[in-house]
Formats: sequence, structure tokens, C-alpha cells
Amino acid sequence: MNVLALFRGLARNNAWCNHRLHAACAILNHDELHAPGTSFFPTIMKTLNHILIVDWLYYDALAREGRGRAVVENEEPYDDLAPLREAQRTSDRKLIAFVERLTEAETDAPVRIQRVDHVQIEHAGDVLMHLFQHQIHHRGQAHALLAGTRVAPPQLDEFFLAEELPLRREELEELGLPLT
Repeated sequence: MNVLALFRGLARNNAWCNHRLHAACAILNHDELHAPGTSFFPTIMKTLNHILIVDWLYYDALAREGRGRAVVENEEPYDDLAPLREAQRTSDRKLIAFVERLTEAETDAPVRIQRVDHVQIEHAGDVLMHLFQHQIHHRGQAHALLAGTRVAPPQLDEFFLAEELPLRREELEELGLPLT
């Protein structure tokens, strides 16, 4: 497997995991989504909002959109799950399209990430790996918060192994992702 295949697989898995997590969260009502719990971000909604805005920040840098920190000024852009879920799906699609267009040479290209007090310069491949790790980390926290509710957390660790395709076929079709 080459680096591009890895990034493409991670982007697709990222979208699939977000889809599964948001589907489980959609069973909860507004108060349950905003109920305090024990985590870095104390509610499911705060955690899901954080995942989304950081996606926006890194995608902005990777795609050189030029908005910088303006995309994360509002730490909680969504109070309700439905619009957050749609925004996350849109963000996931953009990231998939980005890695589908990416060339191996571009993985070494410098990416400028606007921080509060400076501009951080990293290689695109490193930014992508950080973005995927960030998603995994905070989805795990949302998963744990969900475990404290009446809704069972979804299975998120069925990576794209061929034998497990029947476990995710319907969701991949719904997301328009390849069945391989």
C-alpha cells in the first residue's frame, strides 16, 4: 500500500465513522446531547462541534483557502445535531475529494496553519495524519460520552477489511464510498 492509498482509506474511514457516530447521537434528544459528562469537552455536542471546527481549520490550511483561524472563531457553531451532522458530512466529502486529487509529491508540500500567535508550517502528509489522529481521539471521547446515555455507542473499529464489508455495505452505499 502506498501513502496515497493510506490517506484515501483514512479519509473514507473517517467519513464512515462520523456517519455511524452521528447516527447513534441522532437518537438522543437535545437535552441528552447537551448533558454534562466526564470528558475533555463536557458534552457530546461540544465534542462533535470541536471535531468539526478543527476539520475546518486543517482543511482550510491544506486546501489553501486562506480563511485561517476565522473558521474556528465560534467554538460551537451548532446547537442542534442535524445541521452539525450535515456540516460534518460536507467537511468529510471535501476531505475525501482532496485526498483523491492529492499526488505523492504534494504530501511533502508545505502547509501554513494559522495559530493564535504564529503561522505553523508543516508537510501536507503530516497535517493529514494529525487530522485523522485528532478525529479518532475526539470520536473516542464522544463514543465514551455516548456510553453514558441510553444509546449504545456504535462499533467504530471495523476498519475497511474485505471480510467485514457486509457489516458496512449499506452505510458505504449511503455515503457514496467505494465498496472495496
